[in-house]
Amino acid sequence: MDTKQNPIIDLGAWLESPAGSYIREWEQACLDRLTADIFGFNAVQIGMPQIDALAANRMPNKWLTTSGFPPESQACKAMPIVVVHDFTELPFHSQSLDLVVLPHVLEFAAEPHQILREVDRVLIPEGRVIICGFNRASLWGARQAAGRATGSYFLPKEGEFISPPRMKDWLKLLNMEVNRGHFGCYAPPFSTDKWLHRFGFMEKAGERWWPYLGAVYMLQGIKRVKGMHLIGPAWKKSPVKQGHAVPVANKTKKNG
Repeated sequence: MDTKQNPIIDLGAWLESPAGSYIREWEQACLDRLTADIFGFNAVQIGMPQIDALAANRMPNKWLTTSGFPPESQACKAMPIVVVHDFTELPFHSQSLDLVVLPHVLEFAAEPHQILREVDRVLIPEGRVIICGFNRASLWGARQAAGRATGSYFLPKEGEFISPPRMKDWLKLLNMEVNRGHFGCYAPPFSTDKWLHRFGFMEKAGERWWPYLGAVYMLQGIKRVKGMHLIGPAWKKSPVKQGHAVPVANKTKKNG
């Protein structure tokens, strides 16, 4: 089995660790700020059910798309779940979604470019995508690089972390307008709550003095269509129709 086809399993256990909780707390707060004022009708979170990326968003139709049944600890319990084989073929019609959030999906995917092309396909003109990733240019990235040499990994070893400039280039090739990005989690890569909290003072210092060296980043892209001018909000009058995926009830699969 190709582990990169199931990022939920690869990342899930690590997200329950003190370092994972530290990352999730910052990402949840940042996503709440970024998605609160994005309007429309249809939004999708792809992967990472341990965080509710759309919690603050007010669109009437929201889904969680996964490549496996979410764990009991999933944060986004209020959203319907759509299970797919992988994320390179999304079960939504072209130009049907207003917002897609990809939390740590691309760096654990075997075909990240194809996933981005699918996201571009399903987004409406002026639709938005938000991408979360680990930052290679950080203390966490440096420790992970050292782990590759010694075999002692700090972050999940399956991840191929994509730098923010490279991610911006990928988005621009799809005619996405990209913002400057948001960075966070400046504490060194410690494994315990005690030491992570002890270095909490580095959050404000990092934001001021080395803002691009946070352990994680978020980028927001807006789909631009050349020659097209929108009048008013690009909203739909009816909910999006899903394709061929199999939606399941919002509960996890029980053994037996």
